[in-house]
Amino acid sequence: MELNNYLRDFSRASLHLFKSLGLSANAAAIFNALFLLILAVTATYIVYYVVWRILRLIFIQTIRKTDVKIFETLLVHKAPHYVSLIAPLVVLYLTIPIAFHDYPQLNKLLLGLCDIYLVMVVVWVIMSAIKAGADLLKEKPGFKGKPIDSYLQVIRILLYLFGTVVLFSNLTGKSPIAFFTAMGAISAVLLLMFKDTIMGFVASIQVTTNDIVRIGDWITMPKYGADGDILEINLTTVKVQNFDKTITTIPTYALISDSFQNWRGMRQSGGRRIKRAINIKQSSIRFLKEAELAEFEKIQVISSYIQHRQKDIEKHNNRVNADKSLLINGRNLTNAGLFRKYIDSYISNHSGTNKRMNIMVRQLAPTAQGLPLEIYVFANTIVWAEYEHIMADIFDHLIAAAPYFGLQIYEAEGAGDVKQLEMLNLSKL
Repeated sequence: MELNNYLRDFSRASLHLFKSLGLSANAAAIFNALFLLILAVTATYIVYYVVWRILRLIFIQTIRKTDVKIFETLLVHKAPHYVSLIAPLVVLYLTIPIAFHDYPQLNKLLLGLCDIYLVMVVVWVIMSAIKAGADLLKEKPGFKGKPIDSYLQVIRILLYLFGTVVLFSNLTGKSPIAFFTAMGAISAVLLLMFKDTIMGFVASIQVTTNDIVRIGDWITMPKYGADGDILEINLTTVKVQNFDKTITTIPTYALISDSFQNWRGMRQSGGRRIKRAINIKQSSIRFLKEAELAEFEKIQVISSYIQHRQKDIEKHNNRVNADKSLLINGRNLTNAGLFRKYIDSYISNHSGTNKRMNIMVRQLAPTAQGLPLEIYVFANTIVWAEYEHIMADIFDHLIAAAPYFGLQIYEAEGAGDVKQLEMLNLSKL
């Protein structure tokens, strides 16, 4: 009360000063109002700056002397700044009615703008606190990978809606019920406008509840050109950083409505699958004579297998009295069969393969490109570069080993090879 009296006395004194300069009563009142407004704006900035410096100093000292993480996150999200914006409003609420006493319409307008500003600042303060809390939750193991940003956006929308209702009530003098009544009349339009937001919110809940994806998951979604790690899960979009460092955005509801591949299971297993085939020329596959087996026994990995297998074959052939003058009679070892066993032994003992997961070498259906021998094994790492190195190391060795078994790997003849062969044939004529 005393402060108001002091301000009124100061206003009357300044008005008298302007009149003493020879100005008319109307002009003196205008200049006095502008003068008081300038002083009020200057005072608000000084009050803001002083309060901000004090709050910021308190936060910094608290962070240095304690381990309370909340003060650090509040400082990051500018909580002292937003709280400091409230203090100058006290100055404006006190000075505007006095400075514009002779201009009631302008006085009402400026106070209304202050009301709008106050609601906005309160919303900013609350959002700063919520963001700080969200950052703390993200660091907790139970909340890592959860789409917390989606819920933040929902809270932000609700806060802005609440602020709009308060402003509507203050500016019009009507109850909030009138606002919601008006909103109900345009609900269909609002549903259409916020369709993506509503669908994204529902999708975020389903994604979280069913644990479909998490932040950090590697997903592949060819429809949207996405092949990389999830950076953010927001209310309307999911941000994916591809391996070429480009960013792809996917509608959040697409994670529910469309299919995609999530590689989280591979990462959690600790092994990444190698599934690749070597195409063998079928014309190079043949039975092996007994005289050749001694040479193959020099291959240490399959030496004991050949000896054991050959004994079983000889027993069988003797039992059925097989005529071995032709190799097709009875049972025989083939170079392709030995190569298959060699591959199985090699990848089973390779330092880069995961021994706890499936290890298999199998024949696929013959094609025009030969007989595919598919290697199905898991690397013992999920690191991309290491995985590629292990796979290359395995196939480098197997391709180089194939000729030792008398096998040829299929390669399509290029146009240059065909032309060279034709010229060679012509030179023989």
